Amino acid sequence: MSRQSLGPDGQFRGLPARVYYAAFVVISIIILALVEYLETPALVAGIQFEDIFVFKLLGYGNLLLVGATVLYVGHLWFASAAAGRLASHLAAAGALASLLALAWRWVETFWLHRPGHFAFSSLHEMVALFGAVTVVIYLVMERVYRTRSAGAFVMLIVFGSVLFQIWLAANETAIPGSRIRMLKSYWMHAHVLGSFIGYSAFAVAAAMGAAYLARSAGFARQALPPPERIDGLMHHAIMLGFPTFALATFLGSVWAYEAWGRYWAWDPKETWALLVCAIYATYFYFHYVNRWSGRRMAWWSLIGFAATVFSFVGVRAFWPGLHSDDPAALLEGDAVTAAIMTMARLC
Repeated sequence: MSRQSLGPDGQFRGLPARVYYAAFVVISIIILALVEYLETPALVAGIQFEDIFVFKLLGYGNLLLVGATVLYVGHLWFASAAAGRLASHLAAAGALASLLALAWRWVETFWLHRPGHFAFSSLHEMVALFGAVTVVIYLVMERVYRTRSAGAFVMLIVFGSVLFQIWLAANETAIPGSRIRMLKSYWMHAHVLGSFIGYSAFAVAAAMGAAYLARSAGFARQALPPPERIDGLMHHAIMLGFPTFALATFLGSVWAYEAWGRYWAWDPKETWALLVCAIYATYFYFHYVNRWSGRRMAWWSLIGFAATVFSFVGVRAFWPGLHSDDPAALLEGDAVTAAIMTMARLC
């Protein structure tokens, strides 16, 4: 709805605009439930993931995110306020569609038709969750700090995640994840959610770091906020991401103890998660003790996000272990740990 159609108190036809947004969410959930009811007879064991409605909904959400990326870039380049407002709305709608699709996928497979599947155990679903949560964190910061010009940098990262999803789907890896018993733990759910809030906050911080460096180099100097404001946005994003990611790492160790009887095994993913924590802990040391700010902190946020991306994707590709998409790795880890514990008791 246009700004002209709103009343002085943010009302439209006598009702607050937030009522219409809430109604949109409720109607969307009702439509999902109706489609689920109609689709149930077709949900057999051999159905292709591309034929499931929630996968199509995720695709529509990605289209909205791509459109938002283009508009955010246009808003930055041409300083168009209308393009910026539309970009925010498209980004919000795309993130909502993605989150609804993932949440319904979880309900559909974990509770209804394929009990035991954890909706965020495949790389495709994880990348979709990363993109959606990144948009949500950025939109909250955009609303609080009342600036859209840095959105182009954030949405370019989200656009990269969309391209990665397309590549995964093209290579037939957009499939349901594992149904292994140990993935049904609520510790696991909290660990994954916390990790991705941390990943997304680090992505927003890296985008702000890139915006700071771009403005320092003379790019879009009139459109981007002052350097001090960009530096503040970057710092607040890391203040959200670091404790959340550290807590998620701790919860992961609790889940590991529940699953395998040990808190830490120096699995490659565990080691890199610890390295990411160390990088961002060093960021705070440099910021508060050495009083670093500006360009050095911007570069540090980019280094931290590069380590985060490698921890998320690179480790899975080069050193598949207990965090692999392969269920056999989890079972193997479970069996090896059980054998070691049995031998220890015998000794």
